[in-house]
Amino acid sequence: MTTAPPDTEVGPLLREWRERRRISQLELALRADSSARHISFVETGRSRPSEDMVLRLAEALDVPVRERNALLVMAGYAPRYAQTPLDAPAMSALRESLDRLLTAYEPYPALVVDGVYGVVAANRGIALLLEGVAERLLVPPVNAMRLTLHPEGLAPRIVNLPEWRADLLAQMERQIALVRSPALRELYEEVAAYPVPERPAYTDRTDVREGPGGAGGSASAEGRAGGERAAAFALPMRLEHGGRVLSFVSSIATFNTPMDVTVAELAIETFLPADRETAAYLHAHLSP
Repeated sequence: MTTAPPDTEVGPLLREWRERRRISQLELALRADSSARHISFVETGRSRPSEDMVLRLAEALDVPVRERNALLVMAGYAPRYAQTPLDAPAMSALRESLDRLLTAYEPYPALVVDGVYGVVAANRGIALLLEGVAERLLVPPVNAMRLTLHPEGLAPRIVNLPEWRADLLAQMERQIALVRSPALRELYEEVAAYPVPERPAYTDRTDVREGPGGAGGSASAEGRAGGERAAAFALPMRLEHGGRVLSFVSSIATFNTPMDVTVAELAIETFLPADRETAAYLHAHLSP
């Protein structure tokens, strides 16, 4: 067991991650095949952990890949995980796979975002829903949270905005609690401060058969907004579009065991129709 220099910072940072995860030194030791005494020595700077130990502790604490590199550097080792730009030639296969996946989801909306909700790619379903959004919000780099919550974005057309906004902000708060990201914290403070429309305006139209093939049947916007068709298994986003209310539930997927920081922070979010009318509307407007 070697003694770390007095100014070693990896110990306190590991302790911070352990406390975030709300586990004891003994539990962490069991997870990392170590001892509570050694964990204590590492956290107080009395012992400098080996490179393998840093990685084992990071794995046991479910530390994000980007932060694992930071732990290694603080412990005096080289970063283990690359951070390859998504537009690099080495990422061409990944980009092509993402594009194929997003296309396969059509006509249902789907997009790929990075660790601070920057939109990396999106399909035609997303483009359809963004009609009417202020042009300045669509200038790269585009951010999904800004698009959704900004007063000139989707917010005025989200019928259940208070519930959906609260859910998105809670999602960001959970993410901030799990990662050390000043950029994410700054984004949260920005979007949380956006003014909230008192009541999103939408037109009450009863005909939902407009479009190629006569999509859907007849139902009032009042009934759709009332939630009788909303999915009971998840909070839907009810969005006014073209004078009718569409209802979606979202699902988020990430990559298993990523070995690159960029890939680790990517998330694929899909918006699935919460009722038959929404599905029919999308098929009518986006099907080939």
